[in-house]
Amino acid sequence: MTDHYFNHSLVNLHYYKFGSGPKAMLCFHGFGMHGKQFSILKEKFGTDYTFYGFDLFFHKETKLQNQSIEHLKKGISKTEFCKLIIDFCDDHQIDRFSVMSYSLGTYYATVLAEFEAKRIEKLFILAPAFLKTLSIIKVFAKNKLANLFFRKLFLSKHGISMALNLFRRIRIFDLKSYHILQKEMATAELRYAFYANVTYLRHLETKPNDLIKALNLNQVKCYFVFGQRDKMYPQHLADEMIPQLNFGSKIILDEDHDMVNKNLPDKIYSLMYDN
Repeated sequence: MTDHYFNHSLVNLHYYKFGSGPKAMLCFHGFGMHGKQFSILKEKFGTDYTFYGFDLFFHKETKLQNQSIEHLKKGISKTEFCKLIIDFCDDHQIDRFSVMSYSLGTYYATVLAEFEAKRIEKLFILAPAFLKTLSIIKVFAKNKLANLFFRKLFLSKHGISMALNLFRRIRIFDLKSYHILQKEMATAELRYAFYANVTYLRHLETKPNDLIKALNLNQVKCYFVFGQRDKMYPQHLADEMIPQLNFGSKIILDEDHDMVNKNLPDKIYSLMYDN
């Protein structure tokens, strides 16, 4: 595995490259993780695929060219994001590719599929966070006063602890999700990343009908992967979308939210080659 930078006018995009296969797989990791998250797939698929695992915005080594708060609050449009990825692909002579995504990364993956499905062969959506954005998060992202409060709250260790306890008490999420979020907000760096992601990515909202049309028109195989015990993103979230997809399927793993582990390669292999 090697690591590289793609220096773009928007961002200095850090990514890992692993595997040596003729087909390309673009990987979008979960919150608080990094571009190496899907490196567990190398042993099983490394002769078939070359993987490109990006450090997403506000994670590890990827840095915006303009890191000011004002630029962050402006946000990135869907068109700008897709241009970044297509510029990357063109620079690396990648014509068609598959996409692997998990949790936060599903926002990136589905927006890319909505606009560039013609270039996608397979789309893997693990723990599809894009189907469940809490209303309170939308308010924090899009209302200026709420966003200011959100920034002060989430950049404070005491403030975020109070907020998580309140949300658990009023049952916005369960105890398991509470512990996951506690871990994801454990450091000042992670708390800033959460605020920055919610704010900067607020325009990356996939329109389900447009996504369905794009996937069907381009005959993209789409796999929704859920954890049986994942309370954050339960399997029913995709029940309306999957029947409308010509090549869509839902897979339930014997996992909780943390499903990107040593068991995943065999499950993905079964999806790709046993069906």
